[in-house]
Amino acid sequence: MSKNGSAYGQAAGDTDFRKKYDLEEYAAKAKAREQAEKEERKARWEAKMQGKKYYKPLDGSETLTTARSHTHDFSKLIGTSMLVPAGAGVGKRGRGAGFYCEACDLTFKDNMQYVEHTNSMQHQRAIGATGEVKKATAEEVHARIEFLWQREQEKKKEQVVSLKERLQVRKEEEEKEREERRRKRKEAEERRRREKQEAAKIKTEYGDDVRIEGEHDEDDMMAALGFTGFGSTSKK
Repeated sequence: MSKNGSAYGQAAGDTDFRKKYDLEEYAAKAKAREQAEKEERKARWEAKMQGKKYYKPLDGSETLTTARSHTHDFSKLIGTSMLVPAGAGVGKRGRGAGFYCEACDLTFKDNMQYVEHTNSMQHQRAIGATGEVKKATAEEVHARIEFLWQREQEKKKEQVVSLKERLQVRKEEEEKEREERRRKRKEAEERRRREKQEAAKIKTEYGDDVRIEGEHDEDDMMAALGFTGFGSTSKK
């Protein structure tokens, strides 16, 4: 590499390698953006003076508003943490702690506010919808009603079947529990009956003075402690 060379393959004093910017083009873009913002501020002010709410004007590229094909699952957010930029907790504008709408750059503190916002005209215009829905024909209405009716009937059938199955399983479990209690009770009664029979047999063969296991344990313990009885003694 020559003495005057550089890492860019050109002389150190040559600045032609730097990116050139069209200042006039960027100035025109900035001017157009400022003009658009000025017109929007004017439109917002006029709507406010008339007691109306400002909505983004239509440009012809919007589509008709359609029903959501998905549901909002907020339960998955329970117990989770969210990192937000400093100072984001003030106001709704920008990303903050809560439910964020990227299309409108707004944050809502609870899910009810967020759902209401997604149904508002402001959100519909922000996502490129007109806020108007397609007028359905009579055939489409009948078909939709029939579809919803069939779906509800299927849900009811599933619930009935599930309820019957749960009741049947519970009934079988209760029957098993009762049978197990009866078995243990019979075993305990049979064990006590055999013990009585054995004791009666032993006394029959050897007489009433025979020692039966466990029958004289209390007397033996008293004798081992030196107590022969608790009767009164007379003074001599």
